[in-house]
Amino acid sequence: MYNEKVLEVFANPKHVGVIENPDGDGTVGNATCGDIMRITLKIENDIIVDAKFQTFGCTAAIATSSTATDMIIGKTVDQALEVTNAKVVEELQGLPPQKMHCSVLAEEAIQEAIKDYKAKKNNQQSVSKETRFV
Repeated sequence: MYNEKVLEVFANPKHVGVIENPDGDGTVGNATCGDIMRITLKIENDIIVDAKFQTFGCTAAIATSSTATDMIIGKTVDQALEVTNAKVVEELQGLPPQKMHCSVLAEEAIQEAIKDYKAKKNNQQSVSKETRFV
């Protein structure tokens, strides 16, 4: 059912865990299959310097999480937003059709983590602007 690349990534996933006090934190899930994916990010000067994942799910969910985090480390936040589920699947050399939703979760978890980062960043900027005028 899975190709060698998917099985290799599943057996030896990279970036497993959680970043303490992450700059971005995104959790998504699929109620139909029960997969839950969390990606945490460490970001410096809008560059993702570290990414970790925790995934409750099948072989494809773990392989796509690992691959997605690997693909965004070293990228700017905007470049990371360009990582689509199709690019993750391409990197894994394919997924069975019934497992494509796992790659969508990986894309959505990245987007949620970056959304969280941008919200925190905007809030900090608002606070610092208010402080200047006090």
